[in-house]
Amino acid sequence: MSVEPSPAIKLDEQGLVTAVCQDADNGRVLMIAHMSPESIAQTFKCGQMVFYSRSRQEIWHKGQTSGAFLNVVSAQSDCDGDVLLFQVRPEGPACHTGMPSCFFTELAEYPEYALSNSGPGIINELFGVVLQRHAERPEGSYTSSLFEAGTARIAQKVAEEGSEVALAAATNDVGNLPGEVADLLYHTLVLLVDSGVSIESIWSELRKRRG
Repeated sequence: MSVEPSPAIKLDEQGLVTAVCQDADNGRVLMIAHMSPESIAQTFKCGQMVFYSRSRQEIWHKGQTSGAFLNVVSAQSDCDGDVLLFQVRPEGPACHTGMPSCFFTELAEYPEYALSNSGPGIINELFGVVLQRHAERPEGSYTSSLFEAGTARIAQKVAEEGSEVALAAATNDVGNLPGEVADLLYHTLVLLVDSGVSIESIWSELRKRRG
């Protein structure tokens, strides 16, 4: 593996970094996945690719169940530290479909698009929707009605939703707790937009609390 110094690895809001796996012998890109600091450490320790599954929210050793391991030859980060590149020698197909590479589908000029529903990225997506509602104020939108009601009403809703979260937890109402937390997060996003506070500033504050 490479022993060249690299810049600090930049993790996304989920604490992950994108990793590209490339065949060391022919240069073909085999797959792209995500890695956490722990999976990176395990990759260097065992010499095979270990990723982090966003859908299962767990570390997975590529090939552990299929036998299609990716043996690491070298590893680099890009100049910004936000993408990792691994040259590997595969033992079997890299793709779960049985294809040698995950990249075998021809891209149409006008492809269909779909949003990914995995992980906390929905918060950024929802924040964008709330920003749009604030700017456009479409009729019939609950979010628009909150903005029309004013800051005091929005703050009141945040307080109410916070109380409902606490009550659900205190009474062990675990069935309703996710919905109550979602209500609190949504109304908090509305309050942030109303106050002109960016979502990035919240991520920055949360990073300070990792210790």
